[in-house]
Amino acid sequence: MRGRHGGFGRGFADAFEEGFGDGMGRGGRGGGRRRVFDGAELRLILLTLIGEQPRHGYDLIKAIEERSGGAYAPSPGVVYPTITMLEDMGHIAEQAAEGSKRLFAITDAGKQEIGEQAELIEALFARLTALGEQRGDEDRSPVKRAMVNLAMALRSRMTRGDRNPDLAHDIAALLDETARKIERL
Repeated sequence: MRGRHGGFGRGFADAFEEGFGDGMGRGGRGGGRRRVFDGAELRLILLTLIGEQPRHGYDLIKAIEERSGGAYAPSPGVVYPTITMLEDMGHIAEQAAEGSKRLFAITDAGKQEIGEQAELIEALFARLTALGEQRGDEDRSPVKRAMVNLAMALRSRMTRGDRNPDLAHDIAALLDETARKIERL
């Protein structure tokens, strides 16, 4: 079965994808991902962080990434429009800043919103922390990277025109040997 998987069919990609998902296989990079926080949740997280201290967009992205232990960093394409929304709602206001970065501080209306949503905000930050803990327990990114490299090497080698009759058997023997070594770890 040839096609978008370089002649290996879905079974090959499915075997690699099982337990490793996160953007591999179906839908391409990130195609199957769902958002970590919806728009209203991210708005509350950003507002709370700005309430802790005046910040600019990049500071907010880094603060979220740090609180999630590196497991999640919202994209600028989501953060900056949310900052604009918070400003339009009167929950934050631009402060005088050095350089070209826009610095924002919380307003009284923003503080009131944080007070009204305190329980939800606490749960959102607990989710951020849990993301980091989960990543620490299950960080498979080096394995995912190696699997993608292997898939690309196999696809490239198996589709080249200079195949010898024993190529498939030689590759299968290497893969079987590697599988046995992994099982013994």
